[in-house]
Amino acid sequence: MDITLHQSKIENRKSEITITGSKSESNRLLLLQALYPELKLENVSNSDDSNLMAKALSSMSDVVDIHHAGTAMRFLTAYFSVQEGREVTLTGSKRMKERPIEILVEALRELGADIAYVENEGYPPIKIKGKKLTKHKVSLKANVSSQYISALLLIASRLENGIELHLEGDITSIPYIKMTLSLLDEIGVENAFVGNTITVKPNVQELKPQTLTVESDWSSASYYFSIVALCDVGTEITLSSYKENSLQGDSSLVDFYKHFGVETAFSDNSVTLVKTADINRQSIIEFDLTKSPDIAQTIAVTCFALGVACNLTGLHTLKIKETDRLVALKTEIEKLGGAVEITDKSLHLSPSTQIKEMVSIATYNDHRMAMAFAPLALKTAIIVEDAMVVSKSYPTFWDDLQTLGFQIKK
Repeated sequence: MDITLHQSKIENRKSEITITGSKSESNRLLLLQALYPELKLENVSNSDDSNLMAKALSSMSDVVDIHHAGTAMRFLTAYFSVQEGREVTLTGSKRMKERPIEILVEALRELGADIAYVENEGYPPIKIKGKKLTKHKVSLKANVSSQYISALLLIASRLENGIELHLEGDITSIPYIKMTLSLLDEIGVENAFVGNTITVKPNVQELKPQTLTVESDWSSASYYFSIVALCDVGTEITLSSYKENSLQGDSSLVDFYKHFGVETAFSDNSVTLVKTADINRQSIIEFDLTKSPDIAQTIAVTCFALGVACNLTGLHTLKIKETDRLVALKTEIEKLGGAVEITDKSLHLSPSTQIKEMVSIATYNDHRMAMAFAPLALKTAIIVEDAMVVSKSYPTFWDDLQTLGFQIKK
C-alpha cells in the first residue's frame, strides 16, 4: 500500500508518543529465554522481526522461514546449531537469500557445528543439524556485522566449554556487542571483554527466575529527533519508555541531534526532545556512524530537509542490510532534487535550496527507508511506496504520526 503525506505541521507544540520495546534487545532476550525458560519478558517489541523471532523459536517445523528478518537469520543460525537432535532448514525472502551468512557459518563450523548450504554457497537457505558443541575457541573478523558476533555470544553459555572469541582487526558496532554482554550480565552469565577477546563462561545450571523489561527502541526514536529538528523552536515531543544509561548504541542520537538544535531531557523513564535553536545553514554536519549505522538514513534526510551539507562515514555495513542503503539513499534523495556522492562506506550530501513536491519514495522492502523520509512531509508533500513495510520494526508508526498532525492518505 502506498500513502501520500501531504505537507503537514505539528498541531500540538507538546506531544507524547509511546514506543514499544527495542527490537535489538527483544530479539536477544527472546533467544536467551528459549535457552533459559525461567526468564520472563515485558515490553517486548511488537515488530514483525520480533514476532518472527518468537514464532521461529517456538516452531517445531523442520523448515523455518524468517522472511526479511536479518537479525533472526543470524541469531537462529547459532541457536539451531546447539539444539541437539534437531534438524532445521532456515530460509527467508529473495533478498535474504542475497545477504551473506558465510562468516557466521564458518565460525560455528569452527566450534563443531553441522551446517550445509541448500542453494548458493555462503548464503541462505541453510540446513542445520543441531548437536553438542565442545570446542570453544573461535576467531572472527571484527569489522563485519556485530550480529554475527552477538549470535555466537548468545549461545555461548550453553556450550559445554563456553566461548573464547578473538576479534581480528578494528571492531564494528561495539555498542551492539556490549548490549549483548550487558544482557548476559543481567541474567547472570559470566563474561569478559578484554582487548579483542571476548570470553563467556558455560552455565550448565538453571538461572534464577526473573523478569526483564525491554527498553523502548532508540532507532524508532530517531524519526522523532528528525521531526523536532525540522519544526519551529519550542516544539517538544515526549517519548516513553527510555533510560539515560541505555544499552542501545542508537541512544547516541542525543549527542548527534544537538547539532540540529534538539536538546534532550530525561525524566521518569521518558525522554523529551525540545527544539531550542535553528541550525546554521552554512554548517557541514560530519559524523562517524561506525557505532550506530542504523540512524544514517534518518540523519541524511534531516540534513537534506534542512538544506545543510553532511559527510557521514563508518557506513560499510549498510550495503548488506534489507537493501543497499547507501545506493537507496542516493537514488531517493536525488529524485527529490538533492546531490549525493557515496563510496562503499560513506555518504556526502551537498546543501540543497529546494525539495521537489509529490515525489514517490521507493522503500526497497526496507522499513527504515519509509520512516526516515516521512519527516520530509513537514517541508513538502511526498508519496511513500509500500508504506506498511514499517511493520518490520514499528507497526504503529503512521498512526503515531497522525496523532502529531501529519496528514496521511492511503
